[in-house]
Amino acid sequence: MTGPACGGSGPLAGMWQQRADVVVIGTGVAGLTAALAAHRAGRSVVVLSKAAPGTGATATFHAQGGIAVALGDDADAVATHVADTVAAGGGLCDPHAVESIVADGRRAVAQLVGDGARFDEVASGQWSLTREGGHSRRRIIHAGGDATGAEVQRALDAAAERLDIRYEHVAAEILLDDGAVVGVQVLSPQGMGVLHTAAVILATGGLGQLYAATTNPAGSTGDGIALALRAGAAVSDLEFIQFHPTMLFAAPSSDRADTRRPLITEALRGEGAILVDAQGNSVMDGLHPMRDLAPRDVVAAAIDANLRTTGSACVYLDARSIAGFEARFPTVTASCRAVGIDPTRQPIPVVPGAHYSCGGVVTDVAGRTDVPGLFAAGEVARTGMHGANRLASNSLLEGLVVGGRAGRSAADHAASVGAVTARAVRRDEHEMVERSELQHAMSRDASVVRDGAGLARLTETLAAAHRRPASTRARFEDAVLTVTARAVALAAAERTETRGSHHRSDHPLTDESRARSTMLRMVDEQLVVDAPVVA
Repeated sequence: MTGPACGGSGPLAGMWQQRADVVVIGTGVAGLTAALAAHRAGRSVVVLSKAAPGTGATATFHAQGGIAVALGDDADAVATHVADTVAAGGGLCDPHAVESIVADGRRAVAQLVGDGARFDEVASGQWSLTREGGHSRRRIIHAGGDATGAEVQRALDAAAERLDIRYEHVAAEILLDDGAVVGVQVLSPQGMGVLHTAAVILATGGLGQLYAATTNPAGSTGDGIALALRAGAAVSDLEFIQFHPTMLFAAPSSDRADTRRPLITEALRGEGAILVDAQGNSVMDGLHPMRDLAPRDVVAAAIDANLRTTGSACVYLDARSIAGFEARFPTVTASCRAVGIDPTRQPIPVVPGAHYSCGGVVTDVAGRTDVPGLFAAGEVARTGMHGANRLASNSLLEGLVVGGRAGRSAADHAASVGAVTARAVRRDEHEMVERSELQHAMSRDASVVRDGAGLARLTETLAAAHRRPASTRARFEDAVLTVTARAVALAAAERTETRGSHHRSDHPLTDESRARSTMLRMVDEQLVVDAPVVA
């Protein structure tokens, strides 16, 4: 990889320039797994992170529950995991993709352990397993009780110390030549520059910051969705945003750019906690055969309906029956006590919060998009694994498996293409709605339950965006949030039924004729509905 080069003439004059075989955008589980895989394949790799060095910037770090993985030696372990995943996915999972990813989970976890991760054990060499909503058996490994994401991030950060990671570097544009990737335009502390590369892996995480209350960190602004759309790639299933049923009901961060609130892990319900309303009545009684362990979309919708009916601000998760609570769930204990709640003595106030995007950039199970040289992995990607509703603890699994595959695929692509050079950049202004206004509109009109009138109002709000230069990280994030919000609104308006995590109060039934995914693309800066992807 070459060093900085500035000056000269032409479109890149005055900009710093460097080269790498593979550029990875994002430093969570998918991004670092991909970067390590590409590095191990012998390619030069640069990793970009918007954040400053330190912990807590990725959604991976905040993940509590664990990693769902088929551990049995018999084929039934994989088959039942696949069946549970497909059942939760509301008819839109790609069964072949699910089987491919689930079957590869044990190997991917073994690689992570090789990189230094350590999981909780019941005996030496025997992992402790828990169960979460939608799972028919205990298959979820965890670390530090409910600090699995922090352990995964720690191990990957340590393994990635050998890599070239650029902090406070914003990937502003994917650069193309004749429809293929040739570089990334980057906003850095040194100004605007270009990384010349034939392979880019989007691992930017989710889009929870579209909403006023989310479990996602401040950087989860849908960057990868907007970057992919502007590069001509397809996105799909963006209407399926999973609202975690149990987000701690408490004041958000004082940082207005960060609406993240603590997650109350689903593993509590796996260990016997139950949801009750303010009068102590069961929220889930009679609503689903699995009651409190029903899939997340069912539980979130039930809580939303209860709050609308009762007028209450929250419901409660009663976990007082769980023995050894503090040792098993130290992260939850700390989050609760930080707001004056003792979860061993008091029910925990909870509400649904924007948590996970089941859709994203359309890829195959190796992370390839339909733009040559562009790959995606993790929450930003739509592999067909999650369908209309992700099964609990399948996210870290997919990030590990597809992240590693995307890294190897990108390395192969870079080797086959050889050196490329970006010859032009985009300096145009972007349409954007200020973040707080956008979050208010999305929370009002595209939350747990939507309807046509609200989505039309949301579309009008987003259409009133102003064109401004995306010259800072904050302006860039306003721009990508606006593009992503428009895509979510269009996808949600197109799906005139209730399915998975997409609930339409004006279309409350599931229409089996709509058991298909619809792709969106950007043409001349306008979002259009493309041909459907049949599950």
